[in-house]
Amino acid sequence: MWKEESLDAVLVPAGLAVMVAYHVWLGYAILHRPKLTVISLNAESRRQWVFSMMTEPLKNGTLAVQTIRNNIMASTLLATTAITLCSIIGVFVSNSSASKSTASAIIYGNKSPLLATIKNFTILICFLMAFLCNVQSIRYYAHVSFLVTVPVSRGKKEHCEYVSRNLNRASYFWSLGLRAFYFSFPLFLWNFGPIPMFVCCCMLSSILYFLDTTTTFTRQLHSQSFRETAESMDGEIVSAVHAL
Repeated sequence: MWKEESLDAVLVPAGLAVMVAYHVWLGYAILHRPKLTVISLNAESRRQWVFSMMTEPLKNGTLAVQTIRNNIMASTLLATTAITLCSIIGVFVSNSSASKSTASAIIYGNKSPLLATIKNFTILICFLMAFLCNVQSIRYYAHVSFLVTVPVSRGKKEHCEYVSRNLNRASYFWSLGLRAFYFSFPLFLWNFGPIPMFVCCCMLSSILYFLDTTTTFTRQLHSQSFRETAESMDGEIVSAVHAL
């Protein structure tokens, strides 16, 4: 006979499998079909931006630092939010363990105290991962804020590549921190039963697909822009090297 407690053992792994399968596909697309994903196009855009800023460091230095500062503020906000939510969950778990409250009757699924602790612990892990990723993002942004304004980098393509790699690493950590927040949504709904959690996993994967992929028009527009920018940057770098 089907038991209510068995629903968690079926729907929760199924929902997590949907999320993991989608992100495995996304990672494959980023590595092998980069033009299909927004993450890869944004990474190339940041690379071109670094080259554009560093060809005239004295002229563009203020703009570059202000742009990076805005990204640092965004990462700081997410890191602060994550660690605050960790503290709130810690207080909630402490109060729940001290009291002998029972689960609501509207929750359809396993209502054991052990599973309730596991639910809160998984949410806590998501927010801790979000905090750590955003801290690493701030770290890389801080490094880039110094490197992008180095005057000796003019005409040195290798140095521009190094700065762009660090900037992209900062953005990747920021994206990972944001993904940790996304993962916390279905885990939070797990407190209301495995059915809302599974539905949230399916809906979230569908929404992320449209947010993470590009259209044909976007790919063509970026490809043309990248070619024109690359040709312009190569010409400026060669001219700067000859001038030196």
